[in-house]
Amino acid sequence: MTTFPSLTGSSLLKALRKFGFEVIRIKGSHHFLQHHDGRCTVVPVHGNETVGKGLLAKILRDCDITKDELQEYL
Repeated sequence: MTTFPSLTGSSLLKALRKFGFEVIRIKGSHHFLQHHDGRCTVVPVHGNETVGKGLLAKILRDCDITKDELQEYL
């Protein structure tokens, strides 16, 4: 069983940008991202705080990305 590294919001943003997502707006610490095909999600960037595993799973479902695909871009 592989372990998935804990990610901060900013490192998750960098990885999602490599998939083609762009930040469309920022409200406080929440970055709203959208892909040109319509997929969208929200990533919280709270300093060096890591994104929880449940929220990470939700973001990946919104983006239609698997953990393995994400790990290739980290």
